[in-house]
Amino acid sequence: MSFGQLGAAAKIIMAINTFARKEIKFLLNMDQYHGLMEVISEYMNPDKFCIGGKEYGIYNIYYDTPDDYLIRESLSKPYYKEKIRLRSYYSPANPDDTVFLEIKKKIGGIVTKRRVSMTLAESDAYFADRSKPEFTKYITEQVFRELDVFLDSYPISPKQYISYQREAFFGKNDNDFRLTFDRKITERRYDLGLNYESYGNNIINEDQRLMEVKVSNAIPDWLVRKLSELKIYKTSFSKYGRAYQNFVRSQIEGAQNAGNRKIYVSGISMVNNNILMNRSV
Repeated sequence: MSFGQLGAAAKIIMAINTFARKEIKFLLNMDQYHGLMEVISEYMNPDKFCIGGKEYGIYNIYYDTPDDYLIRESLSKPYYKEKIRLRSYYSPANPDDTVFLEIKKKIGGIVTKRRVSMTLAESDAYFADRSKPEFTKYITEQVFRELDVFLDSYPISPKQYISYQREAFFGKNDNDFRLTFDRKITERRYDLGLNYESYGNNIINEDQRLMEVKVSNAIPDWLVRKLSELKIYKTSFSKYGRAYQNFVRSQIEGAQNAGNRKIYVSGISMVNNNILMNRSV
């Protein structure tokens, strides 16, 4: 999906965005989704990027080590975990389009995200030799220092493409309360560049929506009541994690079909049909 219609809006996005919040995920069927949408407008307003009430596209490249340490560590559900990704709101992105390099961390259930903006060409230069675009804000310098430390700590490279179509809403009485619905969550482990079109394998079914409640405080009472009424229960769901698990499963199935009983793939070993996660690098 082309994001050209949001070109003007994208130019006013802040160069740096930092926040801390809880992110709670739910996987909905279409009856549950429509049931929620019946009351959303009473309590929430559409995100400013949902122009005309329409969804928008988000396109990401996730970076990881050669043995996929970052996602393996994340899937082991540690108290602290972190990841780095490059995000665009264009597909395909051109060299002069704005992209966002983000570090996302989760500490004891609290999510923090820090990011800097640059063009796609500038992001290539930064990953190649740490060349940085010009900036004036001190906080941008601080985030680049954090990014430098991350790159010094991990020998990362592009490992996973993930895109999706999103509807987003903000609370009328609480701007920190956000609700998003993602569909057409697509992944691939090849053509790892934002300059390619969005395509690949679907992570969820066409008749499902991944909902995320993003809140600094408690979930509003009206939403708690509606979730209970519709029998919607929270789940553990990571887009990158699910994509990686699908990749591992395909590798295991391929090895089994070839007659191998013991294999090692990207930090995951399988012995006698038991899958073992190896957290050490």
